[in-house]
Amino acid sequence: MLFRCGTYTLDCSRPLVMGIVNTTPDSFSDGGQFAHAEIAVQHGLELAEQGADILDVGGESTRPDAVPVSLEEELRRVIPVVEALATKTQIPVSVDTYKPEVMQAAIAAGASMINDVFALTQPGALEAVAAGNAGVCLMHCQGAPQTMQLDPHYDDVVREVREFLRMRVQACEAGGIARDRILIDPGFGFGKNRAHNLALLHDLGALTELGQPVLVGLSRKSVLGRLTGNGVNERLHASLAAAVISVMKGARIVRVHDVQATVDALKIITAVEDL
Repeated sequence: MLFRCGTYTLDCSRPLVMGIVNTTPDSFSDGGQFAHAEIAVQHGLELAEQGADILDVGGESTRPDAVPVSLEEELRRVIPVVEALATKTQIPVSVDTYKPEVMQAAIAAGASMINDVFALTQPGALEAVAAGNAGVCLMHCQGAPQTMQLDPHYDDVVREVREFLRMRVQACEAGGIARDRILIDPGFGFGKNRAHNLALLHDLGALTELGQPVLVGLSRKSVLGRLTGNGVNERLHASLAAAVISVMKGARIVRVHDVQATVDALKIITAVEDL
């Protein structure tokens, strides 16, 4: 299974690692740590050196209760980092945004992929991606970051998430985005409680049946904290377990903070799968 993004073609027959590069002062895990462009770029280069296959740059936190930032502020945070990483690395640079204006500017600056928590449902977003050759990750989210964790409800979370993603893939294809440019993401922690997250992880294979590579982002998330009782910076072991389980259940890309440890863990899975 191949994923095409910009000038890159990624072979998803082995599990891939997406390294997180936050430029936000209020990210749930590393807020403020990489908020200056030069520091964020250096962090991205270090993640690439550790074996990341993709770098995902974010300029607006989408954690629960996050405060939206202006278009101008998001552009100020993101574009210099994208420009630098796109020229200094040989791997795709993704931008985590739902704003079509940021998508357009990021692609012009060298981004090869858009990672959208709203699955290109915002006005103009689908067209912004369809106009070029960037890849896209379509994520499921129930509600908005400000309210999504207040009381999420599903009759059948796996079926409903699967159907939403199926419909978004169809909409993107109809809008001019080829299927080999599309990833799907169940959106762990985005309008899901503990039971919803566990059900999605347990039945992740139901999403792989859609025929698109599945991306999973569970790194350091609060569901892991609730299960282990550990704080956000003490969730490495749980994050590695979640990444390994995700891949064993069919995920082809894992979005993580701890790239080196995850790369090592997935090497073991790849070695066993290659027997």
